[in-house]
Amino acid sequence: MTDCLGPRLKVGVVLPATNTSVQPEMEAMRPEGVTNHTGRMQTEDTSLTGGIEDLVSSYREATHRAIGSLLPCKPDCFVVAFSPEIYWDGPGSQDEVVASMKSASGGLPVTMSPDAFTTALSHYGARRLGVITPYVPAGDDSVSRFFTESGYDVVSMTGLGCSSPERIAHVPEPELREAVKAVDTPDVEAIVQVGTNMAMMRVAAGAEEWLGKPVISNNTVLYWRALRQNGIPDRIRGFGSLAAEY
Repeated sequence: MTDCLGPRLKVGVVLPATNTSVQPEMEAMRPEGVTNHTGRMQTEDTSLTGGIEDLVSSYREATHRAIGSLLPCKPDCFVVAFSPEIYWDGPGSQDEVVASMKSASGGLPVTMSPDAFTTALSHYGARRLGVITPYVPAGDDSVSRFFTESGYDVVSMTGLGCSSPERIAHVPEPELREAVKAVDTPDVEAIVQVGTNMAMMRVAAGAEEWLGKPVISNNTVLYWRALRQNGIPDRIRGFGSLAAEY
């Protein structure tokens, strides 16, 4: 017997309590026969203006508890939709963090942003990036360092300076479109957006049409990677070239 609504895949989606963008955006991408099941990390809406060190520290234990809260529904895999955790200490920390999450999940597959982005960018052969973040400079620096140490050239970066995690979801689409224009240069081969509470999915898909290059939103790449890692090959239209072609 299989789950009636999710016979192909049940995805456990772990996100901060402040996040209002991941759940609707990933639900919009969900193929037939796949179901999403959300576990919220019990966290506060901490100020980002003084840096994100305290935010990262407070979220680590909360992530494990949120994973544990979903285990009784027996998901097939997990998506951890929180970006700063793994960017903060650079690419060298990626294996350790993912191993920690897999341990909390009882060994189930775990998808996180860095692997999702690097896998997506390899499909395009893109190495020169324009990067959009919702963060203040301390967060921007950690993201830039991660991509640079992973072998990419960060040609341009725009941080939108959101004051708290919850406020990230308030950035309107016109401002997101201006951010895309700000980081686009002739040298940029692909634009990536980090920060899962930024509702960028529609803007990114539309921007590809007028830029003629990949524009990859955080929630799109995370969910796409989770589907492909777990045997769901469906090409999904309306969310950009990544989900439609790879």
